[in-house]
Amino acid sequence: MPIVAIAYFLFLFSPVLLLALGSFGESWSNTLLPTGFTWRWYEEVAADPSFRRAFVTSLQIVGITCALNVLIGLPLAYAIQVGAKGGMRFAARLVTLLPVAVPDLVLAFGFILVFSSDQLPWLGSFWLLAAGHLVLTLPYTVTALVADMEQLRLDEYEHAAATLGAPFLARIRDIVFPLLSPSLVSSMLTVAALSIGEFQLSNLIAGFLSRPYPVVLLQAFYGATGFACAATIVLLLLATLASLASSLTSRLSKTKKEAAA
Repeated sequence: MPIVAIAYFLFLFSPVLLLALGSFGESWSNTLLPTGFTWRWYEEVAADPSFRRAFVTSLQIVGITCALNVLIGLPLAYAIQVGAKGGMRFAARLVTLLPVAVPDLVLAFGFILVFSSDQLPWLGSFWLLAAGHLVLTLPYTVTALVADMEQLRLDEYEHAAATLGAPFLARIRDIVFPLLSPSLVSSMLTVAALSIGEFQLSNLIAGFLSRPYPVVLLQAFYGATGFACAATIVLLLLATLASLASSLTSRLSKTKKEAAA
């Protein structure tokens, strides 16, 4: 078993290590490892106008996707947990999880067919790209929030508050938000990690001026190898930081729940 685990980690991390080495290599042509050492690839990535624009676009898409996940995901999760019962609840969760089961390529083709029509000529727009990222990430937010609502026995707290005369908005403000805030923060960090690295859907529906970072990154591999490696490492670091922050937040939230219990 240890040998299998070591082989797996080597297989998993070797490409990342080679990318990191290539991002600092002066030259890498027909050799296993790059030669020389330089910082210029990172400097060129930072100075490249198309990459700078794509980086800003990705951050904007991430911010809007997270905001929409909060505005739509929290009420939807609350409705599934509190309002839906039995078969309706199962159906609602199934519909919510459909984007996870459907391949990104299928969703992208659906977007192309619908939003390239004369009635809905939105293909290539910034907001359609944000909507696509919302569709892909919303299931993760809803699933995490519903699971936390069940674990925290939110319905019992609300029922107790309601019997004491607390109105609906007061229960949302004083019970739902405080209890779910750690889960919501962790979910948004997960959404950010997923959105910043999303490629398949974005590559097919993004316009020239709304291309996010991963789409522009593909073009780099047709040019200088070191430049492409540096650009990839930047994307990898962003996704890794978001993932680590999400894991840390989730762990802190779990520790607080166990201490409260």
